[in-house]
Amino acid sequence: MAITPHEETIVADDNVSSSVIDDGDSALGGVSMPWSLETATGGVTNLIYVLAYALPNDEVQYTKSLSAFTSSNLDPVDLQHHLMLLTFDGKLHAAPLPEKLDRVFDVGCGTGIWSIEFADEHPECQVRYQKNNIERFSLIDPGHRNRLESNSAFSVCDRCVPPNVTFYVDDIEEPWDYSAKFDFIFARFLTGSIRDWPKFFKQSYENLEAGGVIELIDCIYPMTSDDDTLSKDSALYKWSKMLLDAFTAMGSGLDSAIRYKDQLEEAGFTNVEVVKRKWPLNSWPKDPKYKQLGIWSYENGMNGLSAASLAAFTRPKSVGGLGWSVQEVEVFLTDVRKDLKNLKIHAYCHIWSVYATKPEQ
Repeated sequence: MAITPHEETIVADDNVSSSVIDDGDSALGGVSMPWSLETATGGVTNLIYVLAYALPNDEVQYTKSLSAFTSSNLDPVDLQHHLMLLTFDGKLHAAPLPEKLDRVFDVGCGTGIWSIEFADEHPECQVRYQKNNIERFSLIDPGHRNRLESNSAFSVCDRCVPPNVTFYVDDIEEPWDYSAKFDFIFARFLTGSIRDWPKFFKQSYENLEAGGVIELIDCIYPMTSDDDTLSKDSALYKWSKMLLDAFTAMGSGLDSAIRYKDQLEEAGFTNVEVVKRKWPLNSWPKDPKYKQLGIWSYENGMNGLSAASLAAFTRPKSVGGLGWSVQEVEVFLTDVRKDLKNLKIHAYCHIWSVYATKPEQ
């Protein structure tokens, strides 16, 4: 699937044996997995990309294999990384890289896997991974935060970190004070984490070398469908819309990507491009690649649904939350999960890459 500036229409698979995903079946193991995180050449990224294309196309068999693997080995945040690789044909970025690539800044949200993989691909450059320590909007499993030591280098998931990567924790919305400018700034899944995007783009512009590139990749809420199978009365749509409204009320909406192009241009960037993609929310698509994307997306959504919901839904209304009890949230999420399992609901999430260049001076 070539990278194009338009969004492709996804055709649904009408030849399915059941209208609902059977977790009792797909969650079972039964398929031997010969790979491991430690032995896969090129790290976990290549492992998962190979896994996605090497297994038989039989959906049940594929999903069994995926569930068996992810339940024992794969970090939830890393799973999103592999979704990104499938989305962009195995590439770590959609933006064309500048000819000069000495310093790269990964504005982080997650375990640092992108920095590790990028540094392996580009040993000639220095990669700075900086995890934003703002927790007020975080959708990340709190367990990840325990692995980080503030304002110092840190070990990421006990993996071997390339020598050209350094890791830091800092508040990305505070003034940037770096010793040298960057050639490439990469930011992914920061929607919901940044209050002041114009300030972020201004600081990015000031800290990029002339001719440098910035790229942002983010999902856009609420969920939608092209054939109206996701109705506005459905639990899944209501959940995604309420989550968007809650984060917007707290100061950082989950639809920030739709404004990136205009904000980048206002900050002075040129050659702004938008690459639009879709994440099916389960295996409803007919196309094999989209079907596999849907299987991974379903695993990602089911695993992270509670964590993504509780903070926003249970916060008091006075600070932008919905004021629900934990019990109310879990009852509601029961219906959301039913919608996620429903193969007759052809829902997806927009996922956009927006990139731009700082003009030569």
